[in-house]
Amino acid sequence: MYCVLMQWYILVPDLPLAFTSSWLYGDPRHVLYPRNSTGWFCGIGPNKGRSNLLYFDILQCATSLNIMATALKGFQCPTTQVCVETCPDDFFAVGIDKYLPGVKPKDVFNQSLCVPSINLENTALVSPNLMSIFSFLYNLSLVSPLSGLLIAMLVSMLFLLLLRFTAPVMVWVLIVGVLGAGAYGIWHCYWEYDRYKNDAASITDIGFTTNFNVYLQVQETWLAFLIIISVVEAILLLTLIFLRTRILIAISLIQESSKAIGYMMSSLLYPLVTFVLVLVCVAYWGATALYLATSGNPIYRVVALNSTMNDACRNISGTEDCDPQVRTKSLNHTSCIFIKYNDEGLFQRNLFNLQIYNAVAFLWCVNFVIALGQCTLAGAFASYYWAFTKPDDIPMFPVTGSFIRTLRYHVGSLAFGSLILTLVQIVRIILEYIDHKTKDAQNAVARFILCCLKCCFWCLEKFIKFLNRNAYIMIAIYGKNFCVSAKNAFSLLMRNVIRVVVLDKVTDLLLFFGKLLVVGGVGVLSFFFFSGRILLPGSTFHSETLNYYWMPIITVVFGSYLIAHGFFSVYNMCVDTLFLCFLEDLERNDGSLQKPYFMSKNLMKILNKSNKAPKGGKK
Repeated sequence: MYCVLMQWYILVPDLPLAFTSSWLYGDPRHVLYPRNSTGWFCGIGPNKGRSNLLYFDILQCATSLNIMATALKGFQCPTTQVCVETCPDDFFAVGIDKYLPGVKPKDVFNQSLCVPSINLENTALVSPNLMSIFSFLYNLSLVSPLSGLLIAMLVSMLFLLLLRFTAPVMVWVLIVGVLGAGAYGIWHCYWEYDRYKNDAASITDIGFTTNFNVYLQVQETWLAFLIIISVVEAILLLTLIFLRTRILIAISLIQESSKAIGYMMSSLLYPLVTFVLVLVCVAYWGATALYLATSGNPIYRVVALNSTMNDACRNISGTEDCDPQVRTKSLNHTSCIFIKYNDEGLFQRNLFNLQIYNAVAFLWCVNFVIALGQCTLAGAFASYYWAFTKPDDIPMFPVTGSFIRTLRYHVGSLAFGSLILTLVQIVRIILEYIDHKTKDAQNAVARFILCCLKCCFWCLEKFIKFLNRNAYIMIAIYGKNFCVSAKNAFSLLMRNVIRVVVLDKVTDLLLFFGKLLVVGGVGVLSFFFFSGRILLPGSTFHSETLNYYWMPIITVVFGSYLIAHGFFSVYNMCVDTLFLCFLEDLERNDGSLQKPYFMSKNLMKILNKSNKAPKGGKK
């Protein structure tokens, strides 16, 4: 990690100083609080308690803002602005006859405008419908949706533990279901083919049309469907016959993963650590971006504005700097107006580049946090597999020990792997940006090239993620550097590519079924509860009090998906780790006294393997 940081420092030597300067000279108050005419912030300092900014004559903003923006690139409205405690309720107008001659103030709307600062006390400005949603989320969603999320957590945990006993049944049910769906498709296509057998129409007679229902009334279409589905069904049957042993290995590894998670339940809580660390990365990125955006000092200049708009066009000076906190009064029809933030100097001219560096650092940090979680879990589950006698030889606090070991020895490797993935993601972002900016000017060749590039780098990102994941597992097992571990993991997987494909597809089917069960079940339950169709005993909740009962349902479904994804990501990492350990076990050991197998008895039975020396207490 130290070498990686030193290389980054050599490439961008002024980057640490630039970010430090942004934190020293940035002022987020420019974004959070409005300023009055004297340059003081509303809601803090001398104006504490007066968090609203009152514009006296808003029409001056509308008539002169474009003029000032063109001449001075300024943003402040040339009218008196005062910090007030509350916005006025009385109707009044100022100088309306300057812009609309003959119109009396009582005939027009209120010319004043009151803008609040970002303050929780200003909720009265929010619309009633939005306030009802926020009120609901604050009062009810803190109880009922949290209960739904707790149910999702318990169901996810229960599902993973039950896979230890139900994995064979579930896998074969899924396989039989897929084959049954294919058989039904073959029968239906044949029935439709026989139905249009006497129809004289053919595809050549119809030609090309955008109405696809016409093609479904032609015999040749159903014949083509019949042939395609029959071929796919035959391939699935042959695959099932010749790969049945590998499917049994996948089922056994899934059962062993459930057993491993049962011995170290703390691993299911590790996604919370990853979530917290990602939040820290997001908070640091957002704070740094905010400080960078507000690091320039505001510039105020003397502006001369006469009574009419035409005179204002001719009498904008804007050449003399001023201090609004000193120049509190207008002299000779001049005002001290905010023009822009200072963009002079090396630091200010490179603000955009610093924002780019900040975004790259954010991607790098997030990828590093994810890599840290994968390596930590891999180390914990590897310690389970390589325990000769389970559970006696499993180390105490395996997740905590693996986390400390990863931070102590493998941070550099994780940072390097995360950097490679970050560079690929940056290229994808650049391609998306170019595509977005040039979409209207692209011809067919340019669109094709961009589409191919985006597809290639999408595939490259998926491959890098797959390679990194398995490299982190090898790092956790052997402790070697990233490049050696990635090479060894890739070679090991390529020597067992059929087992990799079978295990990956079987695991994906199970995890998809599990997520569907958790999210769908909790979503249906929340719908019946929030719509008032079911009531809990002793509950005082009534659906009539909700204006938007879909809001808590969406909240529960989205939260349930995140919880299920967190639990199942741990399970998937366990399966991948045990699979690589299993392949290493097969290649390194032969069942002799000197090199006994570490795999479970079920796996040895499937592979017709055995240890010459009995392993006491083997589970």
